[in-house]
Amino acid sequence: MVLRRSMLLGASALPLAFAAPSLRAQGRPVRLVVPFPPGGAVDLLGRIMAEKLAGPLGAPVVIENRGGAGGMIGADFLAKGDRDGTMIGLLGVTILCAFPFMTSRLPFNPRTDFAPVSQITDGALMCVVNAENARRNGWTDFRKLVEWSRAHPDQVKMGSSGTGTSSHINIEAINAAANAKILHVPYRGGGPAITDTLAGTIDMMFDVMPALMPHVRSGKFLALAVSSRERLSILPDVPGMGDFADLGLGQHNVVTWNAVMAPGGTPAEHLNRLNAAIRTIAGQADFVEKLKPLGYGTVVSETPAAMNALVEAETPAWQRLVQVSGARLE
Repeated sequence: MVLRRSMLLGASALPLAFAAPSLRAQGRPVRLVVPFPPGGAVDLLGRIMAEKLAGPLGAPVVIENRGGAGGMIGADFLAKGDRDGTMIGLLGVTILCAFPFMTSRLPFNPRTDFAPVSQITDGALMCVVNAENARRNGWTDFRKLVEWSRAHPDQVKMGSSGTGTSSHINIEAINAAANAKILHVPYRGGGPAITDTLAGTIDMMFDVMPALMPHVRSGKFLALAVSSRERLSILPDVPGMGDFADLGLGQHNVVTWNAVMAPGGTPAEHLNRLNAAIRTIAGQADFVEKLKPLGYGTVVSETPAAMNALVEAETPAWQRLVQVSGARLE
């Protein structure tokens, strides 16, 4: 399955098209909704962004964690939020492009209940296993893990930040393509899943990199693969799915992204101002460098309309991925 980005440009190549007038006169901070609990990858990204955005927006940026249901609770909170330019949220590709195909009871419409601001990151998912469990079971590489799961159905337990997340869809697609038998265990966020993986209560995660990398460096996790077809330049020794064509995974290529969105109906002048602020921080070398060790690439949308076009372009690919994986939110 191929997922490609479109309508995007690197931050350094983009001129600052709009000024970002101060919100301080309103006497209100900007609220940044993170649809996961503290401690996970998206929360880390949100906190880095909040620190940087205060300057160009001229107002403090306050994180609001609204975790649960794979991001659905926080996304619904954002959809029903203030439309005056003082509320934004970090939404992942699955919320915007996959959720509509995973349930008939979605409490919001991704096409109409959110207003686009900009993409902010992209990156592949990384498969990590508890190092002690891996040594005990002989999981020296991803191939061994898949083969072991075939012989021991549902005994390899993979934690994710919730049902319907890119991690969930990704592992179900891998199970289907490779005849693997890895059991998905959803949590209310990445933080609790990491805690249980460290303890060995569950065996593995296949998730976004930021919160996983410190534990790989410490030796508590072993990195076995990434979800993109090709290897990543920052992890050249970690195989991509193209290395496992013999397992049926040669065409598997999942690359995720995060976007800054506002509640639907937010006026265009606010969206343009917010987009300008995002592009300002994305053009700062220290912001980009902070994200690199976490496995995030910095990618922004030239305009809010370009962000909207990205959602339109990628939705069919994620629809197919949901169908292949059989992942559901019910």
